[in-house]
Amino acid sequence: MSATPPTKRSRSEASLTRSLQKGQQTKAAIVDAALGLATQIGLEGLSIGALAEVMQMSKSGVFAHFGSREELQISVVREYHHRFEQEVFYPAMSAARGLPRLRAMFDNWMKRTSVEIDSGCIYISGAIEFEDRPGPVRDALASSVSTWLAAMKRAIDIAVEEGHLRADTDANQMRFEIHSLILALHYEARFLRAPDSLQRALAAFEGIVLRYAAATEAQPAASAPRKTARKTRAVT
Repeated sequence: MSATPPTKRSRSEASLTRSLQKGQQTKAAIVDAALGLATQIGLEGLSIGALAEVMQMSKSGVFAHFGSREELQISVVREYHHRFEQEVFYPAMSAARGLPRLRAMFDNWMKRTSVEIDSGCIYISGAIEFEDRPGPVRDALASSVSTWLAAMKRAIDIAVEEGHLRADTDANQMRFEIHSLILALHYEARFLRAPDSLQRALAAFEGIVLRYAAATEAQPAASAPRKTARKTRAVT
């Protein structure tokens, strides 16, 4: 039997599918370029015109994918959060419950931070840009950061449940202290250009864990510091 020739409707549907796929690919490429710009110049530095130049597209072509500069900024925040989860959170889920998983989360966070010492962090730069500016972009940023910090707190809670940390551990306080290390690291490495910032952050994390560790939990090997993703160096 001969194959049934495609109908006009099936050809139209196939054409529409290809068009949608191409549109999604183009939008993803624009968001990727926008994220690259935002890490260097901040979310507020983004403009439809600048992206159109980078993408070699018309302004109307870029605008058609987002509808507004604000929606572009929100798309960048969402993409940054997605990549953060893929690099930091999900790989840590393969570690054993409790302190090993908490350590993995912090280690992955440090690996990403060691790269962002050069490129910049959307969470930190965005917080400065939008701290006193209510609106959808600020909401997207705050929601992303809160989601990550809640995951960190949950990891601490599980470490308490597993008996790795003391039963009276204040999970919010420990989470605050760990988060503070990352903020201090960015400040010292990017602004003060201190060459030993990564090592100090790692040592501080070990100190935090030691203070909260249960009596039966073995002390971390402070004499054998873990390797970082790259050699610490001052930024230019």
